[in-house]
Amino acid sequence: MDIIVDIGGCDTPEKMIGGALAAAKQHPDYRIVIVGDGALIEKYPDIGGAPNLFVENAPDVITNDDSPTHAIRQKPNSSLVKAIDILKNNDDAIGLVSGGSTGAVLTAATLLIGRMKGVLRPVLASPGMPTAVEGKALCVADCGANVDSKPEFLAQFALMASAYVKAVFGVANPTVGLLSVGTENKKGDERTKAAFELIKNLPLNFVGNMEARYALTGDYDVIISDGFAGNVLIKSIEGTAKMVMGQVKGAIKSSARSKLGALFMKKELKGLKSRMDYHVYGGAAFLGVNKLVVKTHGSSNEVSTAASINNIIKMYEHNLIDEINRAVTEYNTTLAAENA
Repeated sequence: MDIIVDIGGCDTPEKMIGGALAAAKQHPDYRIVIVGDGALIEKYPDIGGAPNLFVENAPDVITNDDSPTHAIRQKPNSSLVKAIDILKNNDDAIGLVSGGSTGAVLTAATLLIGRMKGVLRPVLASPGMPTAVEGKALCVADCGANVDSKPEFLAQFALMASAYVKAVFGVANPTVGLLSVGTENKKGDERTKAAFELIKNLPLNFVGNMEARYALTGDYDVIISDGFAGNVLIKSIEGTAKMVMGQVKGAIKSSARSKLGALFMKKELKGLKSRMDYHVYGGAAFLGVNKLVVKTHGSSNEVSTAASINNIIKMYEHNLIDEINRAVTEYNTTLAAENA
């Protein structure tokens, strides 16, 4: 089975190459195909060290300044378009990891790979955020693909994200919360209220509305929202975490006594820093298209690239595409019967 890694358009292509090489060595039964500037890839140390690592030359790049739809049509030799073509036309290709333009990746996946039958809108599901409970991560869906979503979209997001968390996080019965301005059932705008009524009737472990301040308590495995609010939530959490870690670092350096105290807490502080590192979770999965697609950070390093590839393998081995197909088909059949 082949996993395609698009390094064009990212900030750190060398680090993505390193992550792909590490993943190839870790998973010798999978073929890892790096698509990008061949000259750059071939220069990477030990690039020939994994016999299951292959290179597809595609030096053209779709940038963040390009219009996604226009660029996909006008740049057929770009790394993203070539990577998508390989994924679409090769039955052995199971998934794509890309660090390129988010808009271009999502547009190309939707237009060229295609939506799964019955899926109203594909959803971007965050790879995992650390919570107050050690070893437990949080998925936010949607985290940026659909800034305007109907209640029916949110219900499908819940189905797809729950199946994703089962596959990647290994959670047997994920708790699902709906982002709102209060925990009461009737809280929120009209869309949220309507989505609540739909989600509560799904075969999910739905625990109702939740407020953003409780997102990281560990009480939730999945938070459902439209892409606008979900993206704001994630970036607010990331910014707060960065600020707090900076304040802790500054406090440690503020005096000789605090530096001495930090020595006694070195192990604990190192563990905290590791838990707060978003790279270990990989990129966000784009759920609802006909192949597995992961959009990783433009600044992805070796760890996040390898983690994204590992997540593709987990999703494939847990038959995520089939699970989403089944869940969405059952949901649409039930909805049609209720509206008949």
